[in-house]
Amino acid sequence: MNLIKFVCGLLFGLMLISAAAAETRDPGEYFFDQSFGDFSEELANAREQGKQGILIMFEMDECPFCHRMKTTILNQSEVQDYFKEHFLIFSVDIEGDVEITDFQGKAMPMKDFSFKQYRVRATPVFQFFDLQGKPIKRARFTGATSDAGEFMLLGQYVVENAYEESSFTRYKRSKRK
Repeated sequence: MNLIKFVCGLLFGLMLISAAAAETRDPGEYFFDQSFGDFSEELANAREQGKQGILIMFEMDECPFCHRMKTTILNQSEVQDYFKEHFLIFSVDIEGDVEITDFQGKAMPMKDFSFKQYRVRATPVFQFFDLQGKPIKRARFTGATSDAGEFMLLGQYVVENAYEESSFTRYKRSKRK
């Protein structure tokens, strides 16, 4: 009888593990959109697809907080599906020498786009842009979110245009009440 309980418990545990694994996916494939690095063109794509804007994750290779976001939050299917529904999403390496084209059509290395245009000094930085390529001022989040719930609230904050009336901190408080 104990062997049966053990086997049943083991099978149940394996089912839970496989169910949890089914809910996570590679963020490189399922969260971020592929781009040739022309953000002026991506704006047109976002408009055509009926998106609310563009989200850029400014990151760097050795950033532990970027890694944590990718392995614990951006890999969750619920997060991926919600953000992909509303935004085109791209990653920019703040130390990168790869040339990109900004929202106004000017070519420059990724590091200049990050440091000179958007003053990114720490990573990760999640910056939302409207469909004119302008950064949404109150919709910039620096660092890792505490969990997927907080990251989802950040997305909802932008989708609901709540940034027009309050800070993200106030928005979070109002949603938790």
